[in-house]
Amino acid sequence: MNTFRLSWRRFSFLFRRHLRPTSSLSSTTFQSHTQSLSSLSSSFFSRHFKFPAIFLHDFSNLSFKPFFSESSSSSSEIRRCWNCNSSPTTSQLFLVCDSCRCIQPVDSSVDYFRIFGLERKYDIEENSLEGLYKDWQKKLHPDLVHSKSESEKEYAAEQSSRIIDAYRTLKNSLSRAIYLMKLQGVHVDEEQTVSDPELLAEIMEIRESVEDAPDPQALKQIQAEVHERLKQWSNTFAGAFKSQDIEEALNAIRRMTYYKRANEEIVKRL
Repeated sequence: MNTFRLSWRRFSFLFRRHLRPTSSLSSTTFQSHTQSLSSLSSSFFSRHFKFPAIFLHDFSNLSFKPFFSESSSSSSEIRRCWNCNSSPTTSQLFLVCDSCRCIQPVDSSVDYFRIFGLERKYDIEENSLEGLYKDWQKKLHPDLVHSKSESEKEYAAEQSSRIIDAYRTLKNSLSRAIYLMKLQGVHVDEEQTVSDPELLAEIMEIRESVEDAPDPQALKQIQAEVHERLKQWSNTFAGAFKSQDIEEALNAIRRMTYYKRANEEIVKRL
């Protein structure tokens, strides 16, 4: 046991001496550095301990991915055409093969922002998004794919459906915020019960105002106030997301959710 402890201390010393901060490494350097540490550990254990060969796994052939990412596109696997096996020539959604012009199946690894060639951020130009959406719909119009094979027609329908989902998600400020959090690995419970007394009082006040509104003009006035509050909390989310303040971002989403529901109640009465 004493021999084991002494040997382990030697290994710990050597490992720490070779260890470098990964935050300063590129993906290529990170891979090389990891393989170097793996070689060090394998060499040490094989020299100082008599483990069965099955326990001395060679990690040098594994593909390591650091927690930091240089770009979302660089870490994703390049897909090839199902028909001619060629790779796409652009970084956008792989819709049609440039070589054989066959329509491709949906690539679920491409997020909604990349579909439209947009940067993954909260603030986007909605008019620009609408134009990009219409361009995609033109490319996938049924009249343009009627001569394709049945498989390609199915692919086109699936692509069109995904683009519609992407457009609807990104167009709306609340669904865009929730989607961004999802991409960050943060789950948003849209049905979470409100426990903030201030927000509860505000929600009750809005509901009473809507119920007591004497005419459509009064309802529109309430709606304008709700829209303004929704905009304010939308800006709050944008700042929180940019600074990676997860709690404040979730708080903003909760507020936006209830203002959206209040607006829906007003629309029903108009």
